[in-house]
Amino acid sequence: MSLFLVRHAKAGKRSQWDDDDSLRPLVAEGMRQAEVIADSIAPLQPTALFSSPFVRCLQTLEPLSKTTGLQVAPHDLLAEGVDFIRTVEWMHTLADGAVMCSHGDVIPAVIDALERRGMEVSGFRESRKGSVWVLDRLDGEFVGGHAWPPPRFE
Repeated sequence: MSLFLVRHAKAGKRSQWDDDDSLRPLVAEGMRQAEVIADSIAPLQPTALFSSPFVRCLQTLEPLSKTTGLQVAPHDLLAEGVDFIRTVEWMHTLADGAVMCSHGDVIPAVIDALERRGMEVSGFRESRKGSVWVLDRLDGEFVGGHAWPPPRFE
C-alpha cells in the first residue's frame, strides 16, 4: 500500500507577504490545484490526512477532506524547517493510505533520506508546488517512490 506526500499548492509570494509566513494562503490557482489533487487521491481511499500547520498546507488538503470526510490533523513534523529525520521516523508509524502535506524544504530531504535507506525512486524528482509523491511500502519499509507532477492550467 502507499502513502502520499503532497507539496502544498501555489500560494502567494513570500516576498509580497508582510504577515507571519505560516498564515500565507493559497492563491486562486492553488485552490484549483488542491481540487485536482483531491480528485486524484480520493479514489485511492486515503485513510488519514496530516498537514503542516501552515495555512497553505491546510488549505491544500481541504478539498480532499470534504470529499472523503476525513479531518485534517496538523502536525509539526511536516512544517518548514523541521528535523526531517524525525519526519521520516514518524512516517514509518502511519497507516497505509495516509496523506501528508508539507513544504519544499521538507519533501526533497525526506525523499533523499528514504532513498538512502533503500527506497527506489523512479521517474523525475518532483518538488514543485502541487506535486504528489506516491510512496510504496512493503512490510513497513518504504520500497519505491514516484512523483505526480503538479496540476497545470493553461
